[in-house]
Amino acid sequence: MLVRLGYVAMTMNLKDCSPSGTVTVKTLTGITDDESRLYKLRKVTAANLHNTLRILRYNKAYNINVYRFTSKLVPLATHPMVSHWDYAGEFKEELQSLGDFVKENNFRVSAHPDHYTLLNSPSKEVLEASVRDLDYHVKLFEAMGLEDYRYKLVMHIGGLYKNKQASIERFMENYYILPGRIKKRLILENDDKIYTARDVLDICSKLKAPMVLDVHHHNCVNNGEKLEDMLEEIFDTWKDEYFPPKIHFSTPKSPESFRSHADDIDVNEFYRFLQIAKGLKRDFDVMIEAKNKDNALLKLSRELKEFHDIKWIDEGHFEIQ
Repeated sequence: MLVRLGYVAMTMNLKDCSPSGTVTVKTLTGITDDESRLYKLRKVTAANLHNTLRILRYNKAYNINVYRFTSKLVPLATHPMVSHWDYAGEFKEELQSLGDFVKENNFRVSAHPDHYTLLNSPSKEVLEASVRDLDYHVKLFEAMGLEDYRYKLVMHIGGLYKNKQASIERFMENYYILPGRIKKRLILENDDKIYTARDVLDICSKLKAPMVLDVHHHNCVNNGEKLEDMLEEIFDTWKDEYFPPKIHFSTPKSPESFRSHADDIDVNEFYRFLQIAKGLKRDFDVMIEAKNKDNALLKLSRELKEFHDIKWIDEGHFEIQ
């Protein structure tokens, strides 16, 4: 069974290569001329897109085919002050170049809208802002020419709002009324405080949506469920998808800061999960969530060579035997 490793947004190994340059609302508000505001945003966006292409080329060189785009490619894209800005049209060539590179190399790319994107909020204003944010992410994929729904957006279920079951029902109601171009992109992830892997699996089964298992989040909050009893069912939510199931993996920073991500991945902890997954004999992808980004991935990849039932292929791929 083949396992592929990926990482989030930023590489530690390319100089001056942040894809997440931003402009604060305070800075934008302080610029009174509309054209000057747009000039500032254009300059930062151009750098972000240029650096993202550099990262994709770097990933290819290191055989890393799984990658998460930053949500900050276009800073303040959903802010009302620049709602008239056609960033997708202005950066059509740059965005198309990113999409072409992804397709030419059969990369698996995704994005993860920020925590304030809440489909189960009882606030109409929050829900509308959340849909705008999802639309922004989808618009970027479409401008890249990544119109196939294999390229996904990861979402959490959201807040508790004093009533868990009512919040779940509100999430599903709002999910159903989303435009198809957004809804077909969404994959749902368990969180570290409220919605357990079992909760999200039940929701995904009803919605017929793929589930991303976050192993660390499961360890943070669960009701005694064991991963080995759920993993096959979780992987089955991907049965109609182009790419294999995907999980998130991170290591706790410390016993005191258990929910926070460590700099790197504990290889023994990761190997223990592989032994659970091994019984399914199914390919899957792993998004590494660690402070050291691609360095954490490369370190983990090297360390996996020491295990007798791991066949190391290259930096981003290995087989479990």
